[in-house]
Amino acid sequence: MVELKSPAEIDSMRVTGQFVASVLAELRERARIGVNLLELEAVVRERIRERGAVSCYWDYSPSFGRGPFRNTICLSVNDAVLHGLPFDYTLRDGDVLSMDLAVSVDGWVADSAVTVIVGSPDPEDERLIRATEEALDAAIAVAEPGNSIGDLSAAIAAVARDHGYPINTEYGGHGLGRTMHEDPHVPNAGRAGRGFRLRPGLTLAIEPWFARGTDRIVTDPDGWTLRSADGSRTAHSEHTIAITEAGPQVLTRVG
Repeated sequence: MVELKSPAEIDSMRVTGQFVASVLAELRERARIGVNLLELEAVVRERIRERGAVSCYWDYSPSFGRGPFRNTICLSVNDAVLHGLPFDYTLRDGDVLSMDLAVSVDGWVADSAVTVIVGSPDPEDERLIRATEEALDAAIAVAEPGNSIGDLSAAIAAVARDHGYPINTEYGGHGLGRTMHEDPHVPNAGRAGRGFRLRPGLTLAIEPWFARGTDRIVTDPDGWTLRSADGSRTAHSEHTIAITEAGPQVLTRVG
């Protein structure tokens, strides 16, 4: 069931979104050579505690994971792209780190992800990250009332094709609001004009993610972390948005 939110409820989600954005901005600065993933996890736990928020990940037990998830952020390194389980790993020069955070504040959820390069960047990694950001912006640009989920998906896929990256459709964006995952699903490839029609009050997490060399993924023995099947580098970008009469509003952008 697709649930539309009132303007007041969207404002509440924006409060959560600003908190999520602020935590990810802090983690961008903290993700340096020599920092352990568990240190970043500890920072997120502390910020959530200080805010009186609730992690959407803690104790999460979906069908696709080996639950319960007992961390507050997904941290995925290099060829890992989604659902990365924080573990005892110290960041090295050139690592690509994707950070995905979903939190509830006063009962309303926001979800966002960023990918950063630790230390010296590889130009191909920069290009990959930039492609996911461009794809996210392209999808947001067409998130207008009357357009369709297929328009968002097609916009993402067009950017991936322009950059020469294959596209996986097993995992993509989703509705959200009172809970982290609601209808509708937002695949990262699709046909323009097809699917659910966008209406004011619809809130979505749009999340393009690409791997350099494959559209296939494999799951780590931890039962959660998803990696590119060929070991190629990956990147992931995500925002929570609201569809309004005035156009799309990004709820997880600082400022």
